[in-house]
Amino acid sequence: QVQLVESGGGSVLAGGSLRLSCATNTFRAKNYRMGWFRQAPGKEREGVASIVTDGVTTVAESVKGRFTISRDNIKNILYLQMNNLKPQDTAMYFCAGRGDYYSHYVPSLDGSEYDYWGQGTQVTVSS
Repeated sequence: QVQLVESGGGSVLAGGSLRLSCATNTFRAKNYRMGWFRQAPGKEREGVASIVTDGVTTVAESVKGRFTISRDNIKNILYLQMNNLKPQDTAMYFCAGRGDYYSHYVPSLDGSEYDYWGQGTQVTVSS
């Protein structure tokens, strides 16, 4: 059973930084698409960043220049480095994945393009 476990959330002041991690030890696929999503209370889920097997990434316009997605393929950990955080970044952050041994994936911020989801980690940014 695939399990994705997020960590690294917390409370920070605006302008601060956090690095989220997503342990993906049970997600072992030759080809993959992994992503970070967030959902604030009363709002729809929003795709934040995505990365695929060959390292190609995409990030949402709202976080471009501030957030970076990466994956350590040896440790099987997905990261989201978040800099210059703003109060509007406050949300529950989720990691997600899809993978197999034969598909060629492109990054996607569409949640329907993912099969596995973590439980989330809360990020709160105060002004």
